[in-house]
Amino acid sequence: MKNSSKSRFDTRLPIEQKHLFEYAATLGGFRTLTEFILFAAQEQAKQIVEKHNTILASQKDNVIFFDALISPPKPNVRLKKAVSRYKKQSQLK
Repeated sequence: MKNSSKSRFDTRLPIEQKHLFEYAATLGGFRTLTEFILFAAQEQAKQIVEKHNTILASQKDNVIFFDALISPPKPNVRLKKAVSRYKKQSQLK
């Protein structure tokens, strides 16, 4: 048997659902029902993964943001100089 990089996926579904999928595949210009099903499943999978990754990134950003609020870093030399310049300019006005 030849080693293949493809895998098989079988499913049983109600006839009404199959007819709906076939109709959608025809309207969508897909050559086969399989082509339509694979396309639709892949698009849905991409959306789910993207949403999941967005949520994870958002949670990570929240942790970083609130950590910075709770434990802010000490001002560095450049920030101290900027504050000093600001105070001097404010006194001139």
